[in-house]
Amino acid sequence: MRVLAPLRRGPDVPARRVDADLVVLGVEVALVAAAVAVGVLLNARGVGLHADAAPLYATWRPHLGWGTPAALLVAAVVLGWGIRWARTAGWGRLLVAAYLAAVAWTMSLALVDGWSAGFTRRLTPQAEYLHEVPRVADITTMLAGFSARILDFQPNAWSTHTAGHPPGALLLFVGLDRIGLGGPTVAALACVLVGTTVTVSVPVTLRALGAEEAARQVLPFLVLLPGAIWVGVSADGIFAGVVAAGLALLVVRGLAAAAVGGLLLGFALYLSYGLVLVGVLALAVVALRPRDRWPAMLAALAGAGAVVATFTLAGFWWLDGYHLVVERYHQGWAADRPYGYWVWANMSALLLCAGPALGPALRRTALASAGPARSVAMRWRGPDRAGMSAWLDALRGAGPTVLLPLAAVLAVVAADLSGLSKAEVERIWLPFVVWLLVAAAHLPPAAQRLWLAGQVVTALAVSHLLWTVS
Repeated sequence: MRVLAPLRRGPDVPARRVDADLVVLGVEVALVAAAVAVGVLLNARGVGLHADAAPLYATWRPHLGWGTPAALLVAAVVLGWGIRWARTAGWGRLLVAAYLAAVAWTMSLALVDGWSAGFTRRLTPQAEYLHEVPRVADITTMLAGFSARILDFQPNAWSTHTAGHPPGALLLFVGLDRIGLGGPTVAALACVLVGTTVTVSVPVTLRALGAEEAARQVLPFLVLLPGAIWVGVSADGIFAGVVAAGLALLVVRGLAAAAVGGLLLGFALYLSYGLVLVGVLALAVVALRPRDRWPAMLAALAGAGAVVATFTLAGFWWLDGYHLVVERYHQGWAADRPYGYWVWANMSALLLCAGPALGPALRRTALASAGPARSVAMRWRGPDRAGMSAWLDALRGAGPTVLLPLAAVLAVVAADLSGLSKAEVERIWLPFVVWLLVAAAHLPPAAQRLWLAGQVVTALAVSHLLWTVS
C-alpha cells in the first residue's frame, strides 16, 4: 500500500492569512472584557468608580420588556431588507424611511425597560434638567445668575446635570415648558425625535461632499446604532442631533445655510462644554466643502458669534462657566473616580456605544488615509513648500469617509485625556460617535450585514443585561 506524501503548497498558492478585521474584533472583545473584569474587582474593593456595571454607568439587571420583540422586528427588517434597499432607493424616500426606522429602534430599546422606567421617567430624577424647570421664573434672570449657582454645597445650587452644562440645555426644556409642551413625556420624546435626526444629517453631509454611495453604506449603521440606548432617553441625544444638523448645514448650498449651521454649532457650545471639540469636525467639514469654503467659514463664524454674543449680553460668560464647572466636577464623584482606570475603560464604553464594527472600520480608514497622508507630508516638508491652498487640496484628497472619522477620533482622544470625561461617555460622546461610524463606509459590502448584526447583538445585550442610567 503506497503512502501518500503530504500535500505541499505550490508557489502560486498564497499562505492563509488571518483576517485583520477579526484580529481587531478580538482586541475589542478583550478590551471590553478587561474593563468589565477590572471594574468588578475595583467595585468589590470599594474603589469609587460610581458605576456598578463599569465601564458603563449602569447596574446589572437581566430583564425583558415590551420593547424586546419590537427591537428584534426592527433589526430583522433592516438586516434582511434595509441594507439592500439603502443602496437603490430614491434619496428622499430613503432618508424618511431611515429616520422612522431609527425612531422605532430607539423607542424599542427604551421600552425594554418599560414605558415609565424606560421612557417617561428617565428625565425626572433630581439630578436631571426637568428638576430645575419649575424653579426658573424668569429666563433673563436665570441666564444672568447661572454661573453663581454652579458650585455645589451652597443654597440654590443647580442639580448635577444643570450645573455640569452651560445654560442652553436647561433653556431647551424651559422653552418646551413655556410653549405648553412641558412634562417628562414630551421631554423624552424630544430627545428621541431630535437625536435620531442624525440618520438624516450625516448622510446629507456625505452626499453634499460627493460621497453618496458611502452615505448609503453608512446609513444602516446609523439606524441600528447601539448608542440609541442613550438617545432614548438622555439630553445628549438632542446634543448629537443639533451638532449633526449644524455640520450638515455647513456644506449644503448657500451661505445662508452655512450661517444657520454656525448658529446651531454656536448653540451647541451652550449645550455642553465638551462640544467645543466639535470645532475639529467643523474645520474638516468646511475644508471638504467643494466651493465657497472661506465665505462659508465666515458665514458660520458669524452665526456662531451671534449666539455667543447673545448669551454673553444676557449675563452668561462661557469661560466663567467652564472654570466653575471644572471645580464643581471635582466636588462630586470625579474626585473619587480613578483616572488610571477610566482613561482606557472609557474606550470600551465607546465600543459598546458605537458597536464592534467601529474598530475594523477605523482600521480600514487608517489604511485609506496612508496615501493622502504621504501627499500632505510631502507638500508640507518639500523644498518648494506648497501654499496653503495646495496643502488643503492634498488633505481633501483623503475624502469625507477618512477625514470625518479621523477628526472625531481626535476629538474623542482629547476628551479622554483631559480627565474631564471619567465615565458615562457612552452618552456624553454620542455627538462624536455618529461621525466615527462614517468609517463603516470602508467595510467590504459583502461583510456589512455581518458587522451590522454584531451591532444589533451588542445593543440587545446591553439593553437586556443592564439597567442603564441616563
